[in-house]
Amino acid sequence: MAAVDEIVFHQLLAWHHFYDRSTPTVGLVSDGLLHAGSLIALVGGFFWFADLRRRAAFVARAGWGGLLIGAGGFQVFDGLIDHKVLRTHQIRYDVDLLPYDLAWNLGGAVLIVAGVGLAVAAGKRLPRS
Repeated sequence: MAAVDEIVFHQLLAWHHFYDRSTPTVGLVSDGLLHAGSLIALVGGFFWFADLRRRAAFVARAGWGGLLIGAGGFQVFDGLIDHKVLRTHQIRYDVDLLPYDLAWNLGGAVLIVAGVGLAVAAGKRLPRS
C-alpha cells in the first residue's frame, strides 16, 4: 500500500510528499526513501511468498487476507498517525480535509475487515492436528 500511495498520491497526482514540513527537495527525498522502503518490503514479501510456495505451506485465502490486513493497516496508520498526530503531510492541501480523511481511513478499515474475514475463513479450512 505504501508503494500505491507513493506512486498515485505523491507522483501522479502530486498532492503531497511523505514529509511536507520542509522544502520541496526534502519532500522529494522523503518520497524516495518511502519508495525504497516499500520496495525492500515488497521484495522481502516475494521471498517469503516463494519460500511458502516451495514448502507447500502457502494458503491462498490466508495470503490474500494478510495482504489486505497489511494494506489496510498501513492506510489507517498513515491516515491517523502520519496525517493527524505527526502531521508529516495531509492527503491534500487547500481543500476541506474531512471527506478525504474519511475516505482514506474508512477505506483502510474496509481492507482490514475484509482481510480478517479471509484469514478467519482460511483458518477454518485448515486441518487440525
